[in-house]
Amino acid sequence: MPLKLGLIGDNIANSSAPLLHRLAGQQRGLEVRYDRLVPKEINLDFEQVFERCKASGYRGINITYPYKERVVQLVALDDPFLQAMGAVNTVVFGDTVPRGYNTDYSGFMDAYRAARGKQPTGAVMMVGTGGVGRAVAFGLAALGVRDLRLVDCDMVKADALGDVLRQIAPSTKISVWDNAENAAQGAAGVVNCSPVGMVGYGGTPLAPAAMSGAEWAFDAVYTPINTQFLTDASDQGVSIISGWELFFYQGVHAWRLFSGTDPDEHALRQALNSQ
Repeated sequence: MPLKLGLIGDNIANSSAPLLHRLAGQQRGLEVRYDRLVPKEINLDFEQVFERCKASGYRGINITYPYKERVVQLVALDDPFLQAMGAVNTVVFGDTVPRGYNTDYSGFMDAYRAARGKQPTGAVMMVGTGGVGRAVAFGLAALGVRDLRLVDCDMVKADALGDVLRQIAPSTKISVWDNAENAAQGAAGVVNCSPVGMVGYGGTPLAPAAMSGAEWAFDAVYTPINTQFLTDASDQGVSIISGWELFFYQGVHAWRLFSGTDPDEHALRQALNSQ
């Protein structure tokens, strides 16, 4: 029997998640079936797709935009830190209730450390406070950020995240902005956690000139890998961390949860890049 996995999201035709998990399975001699599940394409709402997965033999599923906050109501969250985060991207089905995890959070921290080692984050401007934004913000808090500027057109959502972060990181200055260019002034890190720049959306969330003086930039978008945001950052001499790195590490961490095995990360990275 194959290990049955899936991904639920609205814009996932170009996702490399099926390939990552199939390659990880091949390393361990496991056959993996990994399905792309787009609710609107199968005329079901998100909750119906989730219940179908739960009832039809899936070992686990990944959750992506725009359902990472919505799924929280459907899973058990064992970690109080994850409860506070309020976003889930990985679900494991077992004999009892589905259990939720967030490998975006841990994956972002691994991606940051791989690129910058133990260098401090400095002040960070982050656009987007939805599901992946919540995970990255918590990751930044765990990395020791001391000044985090949250930017979103939905100020209620941004304020809510700010309130939670002030509780779990009381020594961090948390501010909420409605203008990315203003918030980026003097920031060492500029981060995009909005869907802007993704295939089907396009554009960039920050004017290139506003990146001047930043040290590093991260884009959670990985389809395409070379987003306009990262291209602009590179042109400004800013060190970049691509969304592909987050994709890779969150996938490795999800694979461990799904299979109970550790992939050969170097070989997996090479295999993915050769496809």
